[in-house]
Amino acid sequence: MAQRETWATRVGFILAAVGSAVGLGNIWRFPYMTAENGGAAFVVVYLLAAGLIGLPAMLAEFTIGRKAKKNVFDAFSSIGFPAWRIVGLLGLVTGFWILSYYSVVGGWVIQYLLGSFTGTYFGDPGTFFGDISTGPTTVAYHAVFMLITVGIVALGVKDGIEAATKAMVPSIVVILVGLAVWGVTLPGGAEGLAYFLSPDIDALLSNLDTIIPFAVGQAFFSLSLGMGVMITYASYIGEDDNLAVDAGSIVVLNTAIGVLAGLVVFPLLFAQNVDPGEAGAGAVFVSMATAFGELPAGELIGAVFFGVVLVAALSSAISLLEVVVSYTIDNYDVSRVSVSVAVGAIIFLLGIPSALSLDTFGLYDEIANSLLLPTGVTLIVTFVGWVYGRDAVAELRQGTGGFGSFASTWLWHVRVVVLTAVVGTLVLSVSELLGISLFG
Repeated sequence: MAQRETWATRVGFILAAVGSAVGLGNIWRFPYMTAENGGAAFVVVYLLAAGLIGLPAMLAEFTIGRKAKKNVFDAFSSIGFPAWRIVGLLGLVTGFWILSYYSVVGGWVIQYLLGSFTGTYFGDPGTFFGDISTGPTTVAYHAVFMLITVGIVALGVKDGIEAATKAMVPSIVVILVGLAVWGVTLPGGAEGLAYFLSPDIDALLSNLDTIIPFAVGQAFFSLSLGMGVMITYASYIGEDDNLAVDAGSIVVLNTAIGVLAGLVVFPLLFAQNVDPGEAGAGAVFVSMATAFGELPAGELIGAVFFGVVLVAALSSAISLLEVVVSYTIDNYDVSRVSVSVAVGAIIFLLGIPSALSLDTFGLYDEIANSLLLPTGVTLIVTFVGWVYGRDAVAELRQGTGGFGSFASTWLWHVRVVVLTAVVGTLVLSVSELLGISLFG
């Protein structure tokens, strides 16, 4: 088989991982999850989850990936624990599953981007979303988005993924900053900021049982945890990289871009007296389209915004496809191009039901975030904390310049705090999925 690829630069790895983490998880899903779960109260829990659970869990995935130098399925065998390959298999399935409906959202973005140039959605944004969110046209744009994703992944780690994300991530940040600054100046923008940044503590405490699973699930989704991405990406990095610094950089940048997205979305919504939570999965599309339709140069602003969303969507989609492609290339003597095309076609077919029905789309998303992701993270944290243990600490210390005490503290944090949190989240998420209330 051909020699396994590596990242050309450390910055390339960090930006690729940030690109995976940012994606639609921050720009599409984070605002509407915030709107549906108490505004700033949700943001508080999400930020705590990202720092106290997401960062240590990401380091857990990094220690597996870099040591193994293998795809997510074979990684566990490579480091001497073949019985745990079931965790890698779950990661493959999860990434496969998420990309199938994630690509549908990518198709929505393309349609909105095209519609921005003509102002097509300005007349009746709600009807426009209803028209483009399901049906044969939605299936066609779902295919277009998958074709673009396949094309980037087929080019490889250096020439495809790394090159693309080096351009994508900085452009996302620059454009979001510009839109955020502009949004704050609008009438009503201050109220939008207050909704997003000023938590109602009483509401937070009275709704923790529903806010916690959604916030932690959002942290897993937006940081690309439990879906094999971070294990796969870490398998391409060198032994002298400081995993703690890399993971910290990724979490901080990802969280900052998520906050930036909120600083763009909510001031614009409040400037037009739009209820942030009125449109569910289509909240960003319907609400932002409403705002752009009422603002000067709305076509241009809409094109810029949805262009950013498309870049973010692609940066995540290529990471999800790479998880499956990496496994196939590691195990079979096949070309990256043929594998990318074949896997992309299968994922496209799996996503067709969610392109034809919003109810099916919602079910796909709920299964991923309430069952697959928390289960995957729980199993990885259990493995690293109580099985891989000392080897994980040794791997984390490598490249940290003797940061030994931190590594030991991290392990016990994973064993106790993170594991308790993810198990509790899994229980709450499954009960929410089944419609069972654990708090009366």
